[in-house]
Amino acid sequence: MIDALSAEWYKLRTVRSTFAVLGTVAAFMLLCVLWSWYVTRYWDGLPAARKATATAAPAEQPLAVALPVCAVVLGALTITSEYSHCMVRTTLAVLPNRMALYAAKGGVAAAAMLAVSLAALAAGTAAGNAIVGDRPVATFQGPVADVAVHLLWLGLTTAAITLIAFALGAVLRSTAATITAGTVVLFVAPGLTRLLPPPWDERISSALPGNLSNQIAAAPGSPTDHGVLAPPAAFALLVTYVVVALAAGAFAFTRRDA
Repeated sequence: MIDALSAEWYKLRTVRSTFAVLGTVAAFMLLCVLWSWYVTRYWDGLPAARKATATAAPAEQPLAVALPVCAVVLGALTITSEYSHCMVRTTLAVLPNRMALYAAKGGVAAAAMLAVSLAALAAGTAAGNAIVGDRPVATFQGPVADVAVHLLWLGLTTAAITLIAFALGAVLRSTAATITAGTVVLFVAPGLTRLLPPPWDERISSALPGNLSNQIAAAPGSPTDHGVLAPPAAFALLVTYVVVALAAGAFAFTRRDA
């Protein structure tokens, strides 16, 4: 298993698609800095009466939007690229144990995405707070402990989405189909839920994978506009998504011909 992990880590860090994903994350981290600079300029230009009610999205908001997409792309390419180039047969010839190979691929991709997400979120938030300084911009800054928990769950949710996309790629074996399906779930489905009658619009939207991290990080008993699920229920649903997806992917990877 250690050899399999080492091999998959070597693959991941030597392909161009990984650097493309990392470059995208870095670009959106810079957007966090630009957004914080804009908030500062906007705040300084407001009259005193308007400052009391002005709000702004937090510094990490650009990354919160981009990271799920990067996770879908990385998770999909981790497995579908070998199918598209027929390299999966060579890989299986070297490591015939399909479950070990499947676990190594998914584990390396998720761990890499988790590390990159947490580093980018921490850097973007720290830079944003340094730029805004002591300006009391509502909803931009919060208690350090609450912000840290929120960023941690954003990172963990990103890793979970990576695993879901990876498992979906094992089932579909197509990069385009996997990325399209992941993008639909993350961005198209939330918009479609608004067309449903209440309260089903909010209930279904709250159960989508991309909306779970904010509900998990919410303080128990506190009001939230991110969804209707309690933190334990949101966490259980996220785990269920990952387990079901990985089980389906493992079944397809181990039972179907390469």
